[in-house]
Amino acid sequence: MSAEELQQEIEQTRQRLGETVDELAAKADVKARARATAAEAKERAQATAAEAKERAHATAAEAATRVQATAAGAAGRVQATAAGMSGRVRQNELVQRRWPVALAAGVLIVASVAIWRRRRKG
Repeated sequence: MSAEELQQEIEQTRQRLGETVDELAAKADVKARARATAAEAKERAQATAAEAKERAHATAAEAATRVQATAAGAAGRVQATAAGMSGRVRQNELVQRRWPVALAAGVLIVASVAIWRRRRKG
């Protein structure tokens, strides 16, 4: 081996040794590794929070649509019931107005029958 080849081999060995030392130093740097792990955990948490927020918005929108549909149906039923009740109220008012006339007619018929029977027996 020549002096130049020996010099190159020594240089390559130094380079590999420097890389190995850097790798070992990175593994030994607990603080930096903890920061990296914390940053990864933070990113995962943010992604999970964003997904949860999107699902919550979608669920809220769906619930609002259901509530609106239910309210519209209930409003329609209330209007139909109110219309039916107003017809019954009008009918009840007519019966109340005609009640005295019907009573008077009944009394007149009963009195007429009573008078007719007395005259007939008499």
